[in-house]
Amino acid sequence: MEVKFLDSKSSSLSEKAALVARTKSSPFSSFEHSVGVKFSQEFSSCRGVFTKASYLSSNGTFMPKRAISSVDKEKTAAENYFYQISSNGAGSSLFSRNVGVLDACDDEYGGVVVDPDRLPVNPDAFAPMLQFSLSHWKMKGKKGIWLKLPLERSELVPVAVKEGFEYHHAERGYVMLTYWIPGGPCMLPSNATHQVGVGGFVINDKNEVLVVQEKFYAPSFADVWKIPTGFILESEEIYTGAVREVKEETGVDTEFVEVIAFRHAHNLDFDKSDLFFVCMLKPLSAQIKVDDLEIQAAKWMPLVEFVAQPLIQEDGLFKKIIDICIARLGKHYCGLLPRQVVSKFDDRPSCLYYNVLDTGNVNCNGN
Repeated sequence: MEVKFLDSKSSSLSEKAALVARTKSSPFSSFEHSVGVKFSQEFSSCRGVFTKASYLSSNGTFMPKRAISSVDKEKTAAENYFYQISSNGAGSSLFSRNVGVLDACDDEYGGVVVDPDRLPVNPDAFAPMLQFSLSHWKMKGKKGIWLKLPLERSELVPVAVKEGFEYHHAERGYVMLTYWIPGGPCMLPSNATHQVGVGGFVINDKNEVLVVQEKFYAPSFADVWKIPTGFILESEEIYTGAVREVKEETGVDTEFVEVIAFRHAHNLDFDKSDLFFVCMLKPLSAQIKVDDLEIQAAKWMPLVEFVAQPLIQEDGLFKKIIDICIARLGKHYCGLLPRQVVSKFDDRPSCLYYNVLDTGNVNCNGN
């Protein structure tokens, strides 16, 4: 298919021929217009969809379509074009389409974020609008384009990929795609690189540790008792995540004391890195109620018995974690406490974990 763009304002009256464009056997049969057309050898054409086509501007100047700019507001820029469609040279018809810039807003880094709630309802309109928008944003000197497509608009994904968009990340309800306009390497931030896990070291006044056996485990972990662990949720603090995980797996209520230590590992699930925070928690209840979905069993286990397990003794990581927890119990070690701070970079509160050693503090707590 050959497509040609004509601007309805580009021709003088003496050069126009009134005709009616009708196509009964094409997908454009719904368009019927009486228009004026100027035929010129200056027109260039393209195959397929409306990329890299040319048109005559309102002042009669020949321009490539990628040089089209908005006349009014950026978000509502649109032009009326007449398209000449030739199928294998066998004939042509004319129809009009209003092509506008996709609704979007600027980000603080010179890029554009497309509004996912205001995408064109008609999927057939998305390709020309996306092409027009990219041309418009290029002229405006924009850099990265962020295109979030909801699950219910998944039919637009192959259209965006065809225009050069790349996958960035996906969640249950959407896929995020990006497009880098400037030459050279893409400077957009990559997808999240880490997952964050927590473990709760809960010990009572009887020197018993709250431990669990999971339902699903590797053969090497059979019969091993371990501390409750899990991943924190989106927008969840480390200390609240640790308290929640212990409650979910064992039914025991706890109070956060400190972050004892954390481990940083790489190339784990889905080639992501992993941050695992070991938190010391104080029990507020004793009765155990096991989570039947994940946990096989849970109990209070004497500390000496817990430490004596072969896996703890033979594994350098587990043994070191337990050694640190025991040192904290003996007040020979101080962990980290969260403090709410606000940065001028984003004006948002966040938790900074740190500790200032006070030799006069017998509990070895932070200040």
